[in-house]
Amino acid sequence: MKKADVKIGGEYFAKVTNKKVTIRIDAENSSGGWDATNLATNKKVRIKTAARLQGPARATTPASETKRVLKKKAKTETAAGGEKKLSCVKAALQVLETAGEPMNSQEMISAMVEQNLWESPGGKTPHATLYSAILRDLKRGDESRFVKTERGRFTVRV
Repeated sequence: MKKADVKIGGEYFAKVTNKKVTIRIDAENSSGGWDATNLATNKKVRIKTAARLQGPARATTPASETKRVLKKKAKTETAAGGEKKLSCVKAALQVLETAGEPMNSQEMISAMVEQNLWESPGGKTPHATLYSAILRDLKRGDESRFVKTERGRFTVRV
């Protein structure tokens, strides 16, 4: 940050003892910098330079940021009924139930997208994420929702 951007009474993120904390600028220090209060601990700290500040903590969000947040919320809801979309693992369970045969994670991902059950939020390897989630679920033993039929192929526990 720049010195001109710092306002008395403003709340900013700052690095204090190697931790990112929220501070409130209380006054300008006569030796340079600012006197501030760590809002997490209510202790007084001195900020010597504006470079130690990492940006405003409670800035008003610009209109473009607000639109992006609203668009993200709208994506999680389906068109009819306003219900949330399925998680990746739940969608995979549904796909496996309808398929009736073992599938690998890439086949499950493509089937989920085709059936409009789930869509990747922009990840490069959603199949790897799904595979990892299924393996974590398999560690639950008899309580697992999946069964591994062969290497890389899974089906639903009956």
